Amino acid sequence: MNNINGGSFSLGLNNNFNNSDPFNGGPKPDIIIQELDSEKIKFILTNTELSVANALRRLMIAEVPTIAIDMVEIELNTSVLADEFIAHRLGLIPLDSMEAEKIKYTRECNCSQYCPNCSVELTLHAKCVQDGQSLEVCSRDLQSSDPRVSPVLKDDNDKGILIAKLRKGQELKVKCVAKKGVAKEHAKWSPCAAVAFEYDPHNRLRHTHYWIEEDEKKEWPPGPNANQEPPMTDDEPFDYNATPNKFYFTVE
Repeated sequence: MNNINGGSFSLGLNNNFNNSDPFNGGPKPDIIIQELDSEKIKFILTNTELSVANALRRLMIAEVPTIAIDMVEIELNTSVLADEFIAHRLGLIPLDSMEAEKIKYTRECNCSQYCPNCSVELTLHAKCVQDGQSLEVCSRDLQSSDPRVSPVLKDDNDKGILIAKLRKGQELKVKCVAKKGVAKEHAKWSPCAAVAFEYDPHNRLRHTHYWIEEDEKKEWPPGPNANQEPPMTDDEPFDYNATPNKFYFTVE
């Protein structure tokens, strides 16, 4: 995955895989990475079926383990926000989960409730003491007991996600327990903001029905992946046996 400019690698699935029979000795699915940065990845999945592409999309959304705040103990809250509101906001703060594999699920741990093997404690204590100015409490203010798990920040100047605003005299003190989980249990564990894929950008398979007023080409311009495949000709015959085998993914 180091080469992001057109690099490719195998998914590492069973060698006996092809479009019609997964046990027929066909080629393995391949991925060509088009774009990769800290917030988004674009890649092309080939040599596989639509069902596999959709399964991959669902797996990325719901089955990838991450770390998220699961328990919140509010010791002091004199802000205008309710305890439940603050707890909900804390649970949705994205945490660095690069070391998630090294942390146990709570259900797999021998502890009674939580321990350093299956959880990470984060604390927050903020109080506004200035006149005429509000204090913004952000995710950067969370102090983690484990440096491997901390709120996701873009750079050293990034304050992170706003949790609450405090006026003079208002104070917020909480203790959070972050645990490992997957998004099928709760959306706060989802590693993705969105996952989308497109196939057949020129609609050769007729899977999309266009609503046309006058001119199809003017009303439905080519999509962002249309340049990856040759355009259709006006006299091109329809292939009833064709199946999609090239999928353009965008993951945020």
